[in-house]
Amino acid sequence: SDDRETDTASESSYSLGRIKKSPSSLTNLSGSSGMASLSSVSGSLMSIYSADFGNVDVKGNVQFAIDYVEQLNELHIFICQCKDLAVADVKRQRSDPYVKTYLLPEKYKLGKRKTSVKKKTFNPVYNEILRYKIEKDLLKNQSLNISVWHNDTFGRNSFLGEVELDLGTWDWNDKSNKQINWFPLKPRTSTMALNLENRGEMKLALQYVPHPVGGKKTLPTGEVHIWVKECHDLPLLRGNRLNSFIKCTILPDTSRKSRQKTRTVAKTTNPVFNHTMVYDGFRPEDLKEACIELTVWDHNKLANHFLGGLRIGLGTGKSYGTTVDWMDSTSDETALWEKMMNSPNTWIEDTLPLRMLMVAKLTK
Repeated sequence: SDDRETDTASESSYSLGRIKKSPSSLTNLSGSSGMASLSSVSGSLMSIYSADFGNVDVKGNVQFAIDYVEQLNELHIFICQCKDLAVADVKRQRSDPYVKTYLLPEKYKLGKRKTSVKKKTFNPVYNEILRYKIEKDLLKNQSLNISVWHNDTFGRNSFLGEVELDLGTWDWNDKSNKQINWFPLKPRTSTMALNLENRGEMKLALQYVPHPVGGKKTLPTGEVHIWVKECHDLPLLRGNRLNSFIKCTILPDTSRKSRQKTRTVAKTTNPVFNHTMVYDGFRPEDLKEACIELTVWDHNKLANHFLGGLRIGLGTGKSYGTTVDWMDSTSDETALWEKMMNSPNTWIEDTLPLRMLMVAKLTK
């Protein structure tokens, strides 16, 4: 839960004096009709389940291929289609399926990838490539979890089955492994479901202005502009009502006056904010040490509840030479910050998945 303070400042200074240094190649895919054997799938690994509201008997198959593209240092997962999926919405006799992937265990914080949602079909066709930027060596101790879900309008998604591949035993040189294969969907392989549930995502844009103009003179330090556009698929914590707002802090500055907030958008899991925040006092070298913490909250009369957040920075684990636990950006978050640093005076936009954070405590 969250301490409720009011702050009206629309601009905040990022002042270095206040910092407390607490130690704290799927190009030639050939179809293969045979059912692949899943002997390499390890059933002991934990799987990733969103808040699963359905209790659906798993059936059907998913067709996909995986390949590692050396030139790009990327794992590509080509999701072709599913067939004979289970009925998720029994009342309306329909399923609106999408496919979600994770690399497990989540030690590299690469997050999930998702296909589009196909409406009213038990045999969806996707033909989409999901990509992970990861060194090939790191895949040796990873499993690929591919799960199929029914997308519910109220965020009550239902699990329709999964496949898990142990990449440690995967032969990347075997041509048949690059082909598209059918895999039978399995029920959950682990009772200890790892709680990386779906927390929704945020669409935002960032801009670094190195030489802002104030009045008639050019200011000596730059500004970071944060344009929070909207959120999608926020989780419902209580009943079917959600009144959300977003807070922003630029770490390492945890002073109360550096915190900015959006207004609260009522009664929707897909709020549109269109709110811009400006922080000044940034020299180019400060960008390497700072991190934007954006957190989404459900506004309640008694207390605000944390829904998920982002930390956008270089993710180096350090700030001004001090080890800090908040410099923990995922690869997607870091990519956005790097693009902003490399393209001054340009809005850089992305949509990023929200995650659990230990929210930085405010100082006076």
